Amino acid sequence: MSNQELINAGIKQMDETDQAIERYILVVHQTIEVGTQTATTLKGQTEQMGRIVNELDSIQFSIKKALKLVKEIGRQVATDKCIMLLLVLIVCGVIAIIVVKEC
Repeated sequence: MSNQELINAGIKQMDETDQAIERYILVVHQTIEVGTQTATTLKGQTEQMGRIVNELDSIQFSIKKALKLVKEIGRQVATDKCIMLLLVLIVCGVIAIIVVKEC
């Protein structure tokens, strides 16, 4: 090979290397862009998960409060039934006293 051919081959090799470097730079920029988008999406999802956790805490608090209320209502119902039973016994006692006095 002559010197000119070697120079041309070297120039061609340098051009191919430059093109490869440009492709690699493009890939790096695309990778950075995808990474940035992924980080943004991840931040949004993290915030959403935080809101979901807060809502779940609120729901759990509401459920505990509702359970207390149901227990209280159950006690009131039981108390009301006891009072009704005592009233029925008193009415039966009054009727029994009336029946015994008339006989």
